[in-house]
Amino acid sequence: MTAEYRPDWRPAASTGMLQLRARIVSRLRAFLDNQGVLEVETPLLSHCAATDVHLRSLATRYTGPGAPGGRTLYLHTSPEYPMKRLLAAGSGSIYQLCKAFRDGESGRLHNPEFTLLEWYQVGDDHHALMGRIAALVGDALYGLLDLAPAETITYREAFLHYAGVDPFTDAAALIDWAHRHGLGPPDTAGALPAGDLDGWRDLVLTHAVEPNLGRGRLVFVHDYPASQAALACVRPGIPPLAERFELYLEGVELANGYHELADAPELGRRFDTDLERRRVLGLATVPRDERLLAALAAGLPDCSGVAIGIDRLIMLAAGARAIDSVLAFPLERA
Repeated sequence: MTAEYRPDWRPAASTGMLQLRARIVSRLRAFLDNQGVLEVETPLLSHCAATDVHLRSLATRYTGPGAPGGRTLYLHTSPEYPMKRLLAAGSGSIYQLCKAFRDGESGRLHNPEFTLLEWYQVGDDHHALMGRIAALVGDALYGLLDLAPAETITYREAFLHYAGVDPFTDAAALIDWAHRHGLGPPDTAGALPAGDLDGWRDLVLTHAVEPNLGRGRLVFVHDYPASQAALACVRPGIPPLAERFELYLEGVELANGYHELADAPELGRRFDTDLERRRVLGLATVPRDERLLAALAAGLPDCSGVAIGIDRLIMLAAGARAIDSVLAFPLERA
């Protein structure tokens, strides 16, 4: 006789963990509210999707009025696009705590549905916003973690210090580094193409640099390669640098931020480049956000923005090893 199936209905996170979560979220809101940053809400569903080749949007189908034959809608990977439309409309500095969704992301540090804090500060460049974020996170973790003062380091400095290789050299030096560290020569099955400079950079970053970042303190890495600018401004120079930063704590990436690009034609070109790369890689084609481009053409104020992974922040505050333990119902129990 087959045993009766009894699904595990209980939450993955303990009551104490849920209380810690509520405490940290409350502190984040209080800090931003006290700074005069306006809390906003934008839709989770959009007619458009992120074009970035590293992001896979979850799609659903709307079949109601106004959509004869049905219409594909996308769950956002972040609220960035509609929040920038609010900025262009004169909202001033804004933030949002919301769910975001990314297909294919599940593991120790990932769940396909996760919580983001998205924050845009008008008048700040990325350096000024890094200082504000250090204060925000320090306030949220007060009494929970004993952290040394925050530090900043450039992308190049991080590579030279932890891997002994310059990320702004050619791919050959990065390939040689990977081979010497047992990550395989370029002709092995499944290896990155020799011309994929950013792919080799990411390989070195994930294996040699990231695990060492933020040990006992918040560490901001900034001045990324221009090819990794995404939606950030690019500062001219040799080499040109993206005004982008990432925040790390205990080897875990917590946040990604930009001095925001306000040039609509340039953003349109970046969208088109992403879409062409998607075509070459055999990835799904997604509609680019024309409303965002129109908003930038109307005038985006000078600002910087950041997305902070709240589930990861809570995981580190609790000393937990995996993100599932801070979620009431992760993917397998949803």
